[in-house]
Amino acid sequence: MKERLREVDANLLLSLHALIEERNLTHAGERTTMSQSAMSSALTRLRRHFGDELLVRSGRGFDLSPLAQRLRPAVAEAVEAAEALLGTQREFDEASSTRRFTVSMSEYAMTVLAEPLIRLVAEQAPGCSVALDTLEGPHPGTRLMRRDLIIGPLGFAFPGQTQPVFTDHLVCIVSRDNPRLKDGELSAADLSVMAHAVAEFSAAGELKRPLEIILERSGLAGRTVLVRVTSLLTLPYAVAGTEMCAFVPSRLAHRCLGFLDLAIASTPLDTVRITEAAHWHAGREKDPGVAWLRRLLYDVAVAVETEPADQPGER
Repeated sequence: MKERLREVDANLLLSLHALIEERNLTHAGERTTMSQSAMSSALTRLRRHFGDELLVRSGRGFDLSPLAQRLRPAVAEAVEAAEALLGTQREFDEASSTRRFTVSMSEYAMTVLAEPLIRLVAEQAPGCSVALDTLEGPHPGTRLMRRDLIIGPLGFAFPGQTQPVFTDHLVCIVSRDNPRLKDGELSAADLSVMAHAVAEFSAAGELKRPLEIILERSGLAGRTVLVRVTSLLTLPYAVAGTEMCAFVPSRLAHRCLGFLDLAIASTPLDTVRITEAAHWHAGREKDPGVAWLRRLLYDVAVAVETEPADQPGER
């Protein structure tokens, strides 16, 4: 056994872990900062070592072979143990590092956090960069393994470790000349007959969002939904110039009121509070670079929370 172990490149463990988890050469390469050709070469060596295909072609993708399925928990445990043993020996020097951090954010979180976060990274770690993308696409659990951080709303069953970043609350927006808007207010009866625009998130799955729960409690579960969009940021544009209403985060609403000629309507509904949080894979818990990025994010969050998200009396 010892002789056989001497013949194995220890780096293949990381390649094997990435291939088993991603089942995709390109994504596995991105995860380990290897080119697709290098990852293909690693897969060939792993197949030779185990005498097994490991990844079996299925349509346009791959499925795990029975052996790879059996190896999966042992490989994950081995990688976690290696990170626990070696992780504390690594250091992160932001002044000299050239690391490229990968962060996925909800589109709303991006409007609030992207600019101050990137500015701080540039100031404190001028050689580092940040690759940002939105949460649309693969399931968050899969994406979490390929990103340093995911920033999205609490309550949608994101896996991994969690750190709240900032809070906000939903407000009801309508066109400023909406005929049902009286003295800046909409009644429950108004909300029950008005057409609504809503944003639907792939990350939510079958979970009910806080707004839906409040609407059900208020007898408005049967509201008329006229427009459904996949981006929260498009809701103000969908409502502008129409007689519809929509519920959006207060910070987003205030950015759109003037140029879209919208108004925030007071409603009898209970306030719906939301929290955007950072999520990361347990394997990155002791990564010094990610730990530094989380501390930087905390500084950004403190600054964001001290800025007013709304105007007095808003609901």
